[in-house]
Amino acid sequence: MTMSKLSIQQVTRRFGAMTALAPTSLDIQTGEFVCVVGPSGCGKSTLFNLISGVLAPDGGKILIDGADVTGRSGHVGYMLQKDLLLPWMTVIDNIVLGAILTGGASREQRAAGVALAQRYGLGEFINHYPAALSGGMRQRVALMRTLAMHHDVMLLDEPFGALDSQTRLSMQQWLLTVWAEQRRTVIFVTHDIDEAIFMADRVVVMTPRPGRIQEIFTVDIPRPRPLSCLTSPLFSQLKGRILDLIYTEPPAQEALAHDQFP
Repeated sequence: MTMSKLSIQQVTRRFGAMTALAPTSLDIQTGEFVCVVGPSGCGKSTLFNLISGVLAPDGGKILIDGADVTGRSGHVGYMLQKDLLLPWMTVIDNIVLGAILTGGASREQRAAGVALAQRYGLGEFINHYPAALSGGMRQRVALMRTLAMHHDVMLLDEPFGALDSQTRLSMQQWLLTVWAEQRRTVIFVTHDIDEAIFMADRVVVMTPRPGRIQEIFTVDIPRPRPLSCLTSPLFSQLKGRILDLIYTEPPAQEALAHDQFP
C-alpha cells in the first residue's frame, strides 16, 4: 500500500469546554487536490492550523511522508484569503520573502522567483509594488510566494474568497494549470461548492460544530475540466448531494465517510 503524503489520524482540538474538532482522520495522496467544505464554524480553519503546526491537537497525530509533524511548523505552505503582501516590497521580493526572512534570498532563489513570475503571467510586474496590482494579480503573487517555499503540501484557505466572480473563475483555471505542472499536494478550503467540485479530486464535507468529516466524494470528472462541466448532470447531482449534507441536520451518530461518488 502506498504511503499517504499527508495522514491525519484521529486529530481533535478543544477550546475550553468547546470541542472545535471531533476526532478526525483523513489520508491524502501525493499530488492530490482535496477541497474541504462545510458550514461556518465546522472546524475547517482549526484543521488547517493543526496541519500547519500553528496549533497543537488535544489528541491524535499528523504525518507527512510517514514522519510525525504533530504540533510542529515549517512543513507545509499556507496561503490565506488575504494576500498579506508587504506593500513596501516589489513583486519579486514578496515572492522570495520566505528566503529573505530566513537569512536572505540568494541569486539563485531570486532567479527562481523571477522564473515563476514569468512562467505564470507576472514577468512584466516583478519590479512593481502591490498597490499597482489587481486583486487577482496579488493572489497570484501570494501563491507564487507559497510555491517558492518548496513545500510539497500546500494549504489554501479560501484564497479566492474576496475576488469578484469573473476574476475568481479565471483564478481557479489558473491555479489548476499551476497545480497540474507543479504537482503539489493541495488542501483547499472554500465555502463555494461549485469551486470545490470544479477544482478537486475529492470533496470533504464537514459537519457543524463539533466538526468532523461527514462524507467524502470523489469528483469523477476528467481533467482538464472545461467550463462546460459546471452545467453537466454529474456536476449538478454532486452539488445537490453536498448541499443536502451541509444544510440538513446531521444524524446524532457520526456519519461514515465514503470515497466514491456513485
